[in-house]
Amino acid sequence: MIRKLSIRNYALIDALDIDFYSGFSVVTGETGAGKSIILGALSLLLGQRADSKAVKSGATKAVIEGFFDISAYSLRSFFEYNDLEYDPENCILRREMQASGKSRAFINDTPVSLAQLKELGDQLVDIHSQHQNLLLGDGRFQMKVIDVLAHNDQILSDYHKEYKKYKLLIKDLERLKIENENNRQEEDYIRFQLEQLQ
Repeated sequence: MIRKLSIRNYALIDALDIDFYSGFSVVTGETGAGKSIILGALSLLLGQRADSKAVKSGATKAVIEGFFDISAYSLRSFFEYNDLEYDPENCILRREMQASGKSRAFINDTPVSLAQLKELGDQLVDIHSQHQNLLLGDGRFQMKVIDVLAHNDQILSDYHKEYKKYKLLIKDLERLKIENENNRQEEDYIRFQLEQLQ
């Protein structure tokens, strides 16, 4: 659950801090009040691609930070798989966009890829809009629902650890194949030189 959203130098916003409390939170206002800007900032925080126009005119960078209570989520496997510091209670997501167009993402102050930020963001926040029902057809979403309902936290964590080991072994195997081929070529070359000497 999101506890706080902090926005700096984004679109028309100089500085904005929104605290969310337990229960149901609603953002309301008249047309043009800035609801879409806040949702846009939240979407960027959750891994949407950045646009340099998102940085407030005259500012060098925009910073969007979200503070989340993750105690109700089963996220240990995500943090372990991505080698990130895990706090079972709290998580901080941060996105920085430069006026030049460059963007950086952080989870608990550790730099991460946009894909990692999006993966975690998808687990933390649901933004409901038109055509949201299409998500029900997404296989990844269906697997996440099954895993949550089945309480597969430890199984997923173990799987991710073993998969990581497997990927390292595949890399080692590829390296050894290349080494073997290089050694074979070197052996052929040495045999050729030896034949020339005889």
